[in-house]
Amino acid sequence: MWNRGPDLPSYYDVLEGENRKILELKSGLTSLAAIKYYNEEKLLAQQQDPLWFNGQVIFPDKVQLNLYYFYNHSFWGDIKIIMKTVSFIFNK
Repeated sequence: MWNRGPDLPSYYDVLEGENRKILELKSGLTSLAAIKYYNEEKLLAQQQDPLWFNGQVIFPDKVQLNLYYFYNHSFWGDIKIIMKTVSFIFNK
């Protein structure tokens, strides 16, 4: 429910095996990955090769965060993610 969904379709087209399970998640308003990479544009702008960094660092990490959510999501887990998001917004 809280997964933001694909960044770029081409990245998701190459997911294999267990990682494809994240495609079953419904898009939502926030996620662990959205919180962690709130400054993704700035982070990518600091890289010599932003596409490489996204493909080799950020995207694989987002996949792992979403896979963790896939296997461990719960009502209370969703509440924690919402609270982290709200806290982040007001403490930014």
